[in-house]
Amino acid sequence: MSCQILVLARSGSLTKVSAAIHVHFGVTMTNQPTAEQILDVAEDLIRERGYNAISYADISRIIGIRKASIHYHFPTKAELGRVLIQRYCDRFFQRRRQLEQIAPGPSTKLSQFIGLFAAGLAGDKICLCNILSADCSTLPDAINQEVVNFIENNVAWLTRVLNDGSQNGDWELADAPEDDAHGLLATLQGAQLIARLAHEPERTFNQALQPWRSHFGLMAV
Repeated sequence: MSCQILVLARSGSLTKVSAAIHVHFGVTMTNQPTAEQILDVAEDLIRERGYNAISYADISRIIGIRKASIHYHFPTKAELGRVLIQRYCDRFFQRRRQLEQIAPGPSTKLSQFIGLFAAGLAGDKICLCNILSADCSTLPDAINQEVVNFIENNVAWLTRVLNDGSQNGDWELADAPEDDAHGLLATLQGAQLIARLAHEPERTFNQALQPWRSHFGLMAV
């Protein structure tokens, strides 16, 4: 479907593009503020093609607006990227806060956190920071900083959860909690990318996470 959308966009068939976007991206263009439409389409295009491979022309053709309208909301592509990654991080952290409210202890929190990445893979919504980090050497500094902030925030959260579990006797840590937090997050991000190309994505993802689940006595979510 994603390739079909790009072909339709290049051909200028905006009516067909609008129908395809509704199905593929899950958005209703006419009911959304223009800025949100732009961000939604840019997010999916970045996941499919990478930040450096998208343009305002791509976005304008898909939504059916002029490039000037995009520049009105986001004067530069770097600004679009910065706002987009901030929105993604805010939404991710909100979901993380929600799982904290329903998770009674460190083990459940950790399982549910892993589940966020598993759900992203299943829904073809790979972590946006994961995608962008692959292009870090060519990204604007402001975008790279947002990616770094995302990683550091999650490492800090994982460190706290791992430390709480250790103090509660849920598990023993061979290394410092922060070291395990870095390792687990790196595994989650790498597992998403590898599993995305696998014949059985869910199975591949779970295989990559199995050593961590075994170490902390976690069940697959």
